[in-house]
Order: sequence, then structure tokens, then C-alpha cells
Amino acid sequence: MSNVPLNELTERARAIFQLVVEGYLADGQPVGSKMLATDGRVNLSPASIRSVLADLEGLGLLAAPHTSAGRMPTDTGLRLFVDGMMQVAEPSKEERNAIEQRLGEPGPIEQALEATSSLLSDISGAAGMVMVPQREVRLRQFSIVPLSPQQVLAVLVGLDGQVENRVVDLSTPADPSVLEQASNFINSRLSGKTLAEAAGELRREIASGHSALDKASSDLVQRGLAVWTKDPAQRPVLIVRGQANLLDDGAIQDLERVRSLLDDLESKQSVAELLEDAREAESTRIFIGSENRLFSLSGSSVIASPYRDSEGKVVGVLGVIGPTRLNYARVVPMVDFTARSLGKLIG
Repeated sequence: MSNVPLNELTERARAIFQLVVEGYLADGQPVGSKMLATDGRVNLSPASIRSVLADLEGLGLLAAPHTSAGRMPTDTGLRLFVDGMMQVAEPSKEERNAIEQRLGEPGPIEQALEATSSLLSDISGAAGMVMVPQREVRLRQFSIVPLSPQQVLAVLVGLDGQVENRVVDLSTPADPSVLEQASNFINSRLSGKTLAEAAGELRREIASGHSALDKASSDLVQRGLAVWTKDPAQRPVLIVRGQANLLDDGAIQDLERVRSLLDDLESKQSVAELLEDAREAESTRIFIGSENRLFSLSGSSVIASPYRDSEGKVVGVLGVIGPTRLNYARVVPMVDFTARSLGKLIG
């Protein structure tokens, strides 16, 4: 929250402050007194407007870049605007339908997460981010399909309907009967278990010497399960799409800030830690510029929202990151709706 109460601003100061912020968010440029005087919404002379701008600057709500006579909002000013003055524009029916249709395309969960990140990038004109949900898949069905003499496709269907495919390389060609035995064993003995539980039970059976599998089938089952049990550690904690959007026209004048931001995004673990702060939020959270340590140098904003499964449990966080001149009024409700849509999809 801003440390300047909104009710301490005069009606005149509030109106001018709002025009400066909206003008800056629209084109990323400082707003000058002449522009405000010709706007038509403020019936004041340029001199009177300059006086109000100076007062707002004294309160720490506006700043005057040395390259311009105009003013732009500080991080404190943006926080005051976002918390107390911003009128959000809820997604239209067409926009909601488009989001749900794009996220609902058939495919594995990773595909939906990548689609979500790309969608957020398109919505915001910045970079989209989605934290991969950390949860274990439970087996419903497992099959092994031959691709070549020394390659098979392991197909896993989870209890939640998630379908994933992995290619498994074989050291020696596998007989079709071996493939069938391996699939039947998993479906009859390991269905309903997590991957870790299934792998553990298989190891115990083999160690006891009472396994119904012969050596070839046992090796195949272990390798088929292994491509998933190792998978969570190898998956990215964070999926980021649309970094190129950060290199807009305004970035040319602020290359150091953009370079710092791109460096921050390379450290996905650090970004994920920031998003963790939004996990317990009831709604979308906004981190503006220097309010967060990670992006204090790049002067960037993050809009983040948790997404929940059908039981209301938070399974991940999604959001966008970009310059502080993001269109908050449009992006905030879009991020919120996308989070709810992804939650429904995950179930």
C-alpha cells in the first residue's frame, strides 16, 4: 500500500495525478503540463498544473526524469493508483471464450501450461509465467508400444485423465510378449499408485524373488516407470514465454533495465520464489518495481495469481512480468480469469 492516503489529495490533485498515471501507462512517456492543459479534462492553466505536479512530486507520487520536463509515476504513485483509483476492465464474453478454448485444446498437461504462459504473454504484451504444479501422477493405465526394434513408446494415463508419452531406448530388441507382460503387470498390480509408490513396490517384489515378471519384462517395467519418476526433478519450475515482448520501443531508451530483467528471468528459481508469495493470496497480487527485491534493479512489475484444483487447493501460480507501465486495469482481471480457467482444466 502507498504511505500517502488518497483522501489527503485534493480533488484537483487527484484528477491531475490520475491523468498523469493513465497517460504514462498508455505510452510509457512522461506527461507534461502543456499536454494536461490541452487535454480538456482539467480546467487549469499550465502554471497551475505545474504547481500541482510539483506538489505531487514532493509527496513522492511523481518523478521528473532528467531527460524530460514531464512527470511519470513513481512506484509509490503506481501503488496508490492501483489500490485506490484503478477501474478494472473485466474480460468480455468473447475474451473469456477465447481463453477457455485456447487452454482446453487436447494434449498433455505440459502443453496446457505452455499454452497458458503464451496466452498471458499475448494478453499483457509482456512475458507470461506459469509455475508447474508440484503433484504426483497416479496411474490409471499403462501401455508400451513398439516403435522400432530398440525403441518403445511408454504411454501413461493418470487417474485425472492426464496422458503422457515417453520414448524408452532398449539395449536389446524386445519381444511383443515381453511388452504385453510388462503392460499387464503395471495395470493389474500398480494401478492407482503414484509413480514413486509403483517403482517402490516393483523393487520390493523383485528383491523378494516372487515377482511374476521375467527379467526382460522386469527391466522394461523399471525403465518405463523411471522416465516419469525422474521427470519432476528435470521439469522446469517455471515456464516463461514472450520474453521478446520486453524488447519494445521503450526498451531502446532503457536497455540496462531490460538487460537486468532478462537476466532475472534466466534465474527461474528466483522468480518462482517471488511467485510463491502469491500462493496464499485470495486474489491476484501486484508487485510493483522496487517493492520486490528481485526486480528492484530492472524496475519491473509482476501480476500473479494462484490457480487451484477442484478441491480448492493451490497447485501453482501464474502471472505476467513487464515494465511498470503495464496496463494493470486490463491485465489484472485477465490473469485472474486465466488462473480460474486453468484450475478448472487441471481439475
